[in-house]
Amino acid sequence: MAFVAAGIIGGAGVVGSVVTGLMGMSAAEKARREAARRAAIIQGQISTLEANRQKIINPYANVKDTSYLAKDLSSMLSNPYQNLGVATKSAEFEAEQIDLSLANTLDTLRETGSSAGGATALAQAALKSKQGISANLEQQEVQNDRLRAQGQAELQQQKMAEAQRLQNVQMSEAQRLQQADVAGQQFVWQGQENRDIAQLNRLSSQLGGAQQQQMQANADYTGSLTGMIGGVVGAGAQFAAAGISTNWGKK
Repeated sequence: MAFVAAGIIGGAGVVGSVVTGLMGMSAAEKARREAARRAAIIQGQISTLEANRQKIINPYANVKDTSYLAKDLSSMLSNPYQNLGVATKSAEFEAEQIDLSLANTLDTLRETGSSAGGATALAQAALKSKQGISANLEQQEVQNDRLRAQGQAELQQQKMAEAQRLQNVQMSEAQRLQQADVAGQQFVWQGQENRDIAQLNRLSSQLGGAQQQQMQANADYTGSLTGMIGGVVGAGAQFAAAGISTNWGKK
C-alpha cells in the first residue's frame, strides 16, 4: 500500500510539474513573440526614419555676388573750371570806344585849330574813364564765372555723395537679406534635425525595452522548462525511494 500511495503522490507531482512547466513555457513563448513583434515594428520605424532623414544642406549655396551693385560713378564727375571764359567783350568795347574818342578828338582839333596838347589830354582822360569801366566789367564777369564753377563743383559733390549713399544702402540690404536667408535655412534644418534625433532616441529606447522583454521571456521559458524537468525528476526519485523502502520492509 505504501508503494501504491507513493506512486499516486509521485504521479500527481509529475503531472503538476508538467502542467506548470508547460503553462509557464507557453506564457513565456507568447511574451517572447509579442516582444519580437514589437521590436521588429520599432526597428522598421527606425530604418524608415534613418532612410528618410533630411540631407545635409549648404545654407550658403544661394549666396550671390553683390559686387554688381557697385557702379562706377566717375561719369558724374566733370571739371567745372574747364570752360571758364575770359572777359574779352569788355576789352573789345573799350578798344572801340578809344578809337571813336580819338577820332572825334582829331576831328575837333582840325576844325577848331586847337593845340595838340589839349587834344592829347582829352584823349587820355577819356581812355582812363573807359579803362575803369572795362576793368569793373571784367572783374564782375570773372567773379560770376568763379561762383558758377564753385556752385557746380559743390552740386557735383552732393550728387556723388547721394549716389554713393544709395549704392551703400543697396549693397548693405542685399547682404542683410542673404545673411537672413542663410540663418533661416540653418534654423529650419537644425529644428528638423533635432526632431529626428529625438524620435530616433525614443524609438531606440523602445527597441531596447522590447529586446529586454525578449531576453526576459527567453529566461522565463528556460526557467519553466528547467522547473518542469526538475519536477519530473524529483517525482521519479520519490517514487523510486518509496519502492525501495517497501521492498526493504518485506525482507
